[in-house]
Amino acid sequence: MRNFVLPDIGEGLVEAEIVSWLVAEGESVGLDDPLVEVETDKTVVVMPAPVAGVVVRHGAAAGETIKVGSVLAVIDDGSQDDSPSPAGATTPLANDEIPDPEVDPPLVGSFGKGTTTLGRRTESVNAAAPRVLALPLVRKLAKDQGVDLASVTGTGPDGQITRADVMAAIEAKADDAVPVVARQAAPVAGPDDEVIPMSKLRRTIADRMSQSWAEIPRVTTFDEVDASRLLQARKALSLRHSQNITLEALVVKAVVPALIEFPEFNATVNGNDMVVHHRHHIAVAVDTPNGLMIPVVHDAGLLTVLEIATEIARLASGAADRTLGADDMSGGTFTVSNIGAVGGGHGTPIVPLGTTAILSVGRAKDSAVVRNGVVVVAPMMPLSLSYDHRVIDGALGRKFVARLLENLAEPALFLA
Repeated sequence: MRNFVLPDIGEGLVEAEIVSWLVAEGESVGLDDPLVEVETDKTVVVMPAPVAGVVVRHGAAAGETIKVGSVLAVIDDGSQDDSPSPAGATTPLANDEIPDPEVDPPLVGSFGKGTTTLGRRTESVNAAAPRVLALPLVRKLAKDQGVDLASVTGTGPDGQITRADVMAAIEAKADDAVPVVARQAAPVAGPDDEVIPMSKLRRTIADRMSQSWAEIPRVTTFDEVDASRLLQARKALSLRHSQNITLEALVVKAVVPALIEFPEFNATVNGNDMVVHHRHHIAVAVDTPNGLMIPVVHDAGLLTVLEIATEIARLASGAADRTLGADDMSGGTFTVSNIGAVGGGHGTPIVPLGTTAILSVGRAKDSAVVRNGVVVVAPMMPLSLSYDHRVIDGALGRKFVARLLENLAEPALFLA
């Protein structure tokens, strides 16, 4: 009998939500056969069975959240004399149930980019649960706002403290510090209203956008570029390679030289320090049926336009069907968002946490422009650059945009 515990599959995973069980209790499963789908903050991962045998128990039902280190499933692999319980005769294990490593060493999964390795045993499991249940983002928000989590009542599962709980505590502190003014009560759902619970992905997006808004003093600068040559280059490259070269691929290629020249835009603010990244991992925003996802083109500066286009196509497809790995969704140092793909123009993009800038590209539209004193029609493409004003001043922001405008107006400058 073996206990299979939920492993940390990357990026400091704290918990995951069970999407669906692929093998029912009482059914047999083979080694490395798909066992269960779990949803993390960033993606949906299929967890294979670490051993062959009969699935005795599920550690949680579909829709429930389970913490890292908790029992995900119990599988009878015949390694002990104990007979498995009949199908349906047992109840799911509690999320905080930890196996005894001396009696029943748990099996955990270890995941790397594009590969899955299972069957590794762990000799001990830390059974000490934190006194305060809260995700790292929530803990950081509380710390930054001077909120003592021990004084906050959690409304999440098992008493977990949510971001809303911390915000309520912050608001309560503000109410104690300033005179009370009349406020309109938030509307309550009525009998004709529909309450739709947010998915784990949507909750994660909401938490990170709120944290970014609260922590990063962003500034957005706007401009537009004549995209005539850029669109011609895209068409020529697509014909040459018999493959659709997306606009994002050209923009990613054009932005790398600007990041090299102005490294403040390829950096992370860490306390009182700015960490400059010398590798260029460009995140590309993808609109999916499940919400906005931002997979990463790693080492974009080392790739050709064709290689970037191929990688973006793979990432977009994987984001849509939620099959990307943790590495595909992490490590971005700069972000490109093509809102023109959905008809957008200028915007005010929010700087993703852990980075200092994001570029939004709008749809190119024919506009009247003046060239050498003559009015002509040209496809003008809107650009919106948001950046962290803590480390990037307005003058530096304009210099970055000026270099980017040169590259986009004449692709030969970055395709050479």
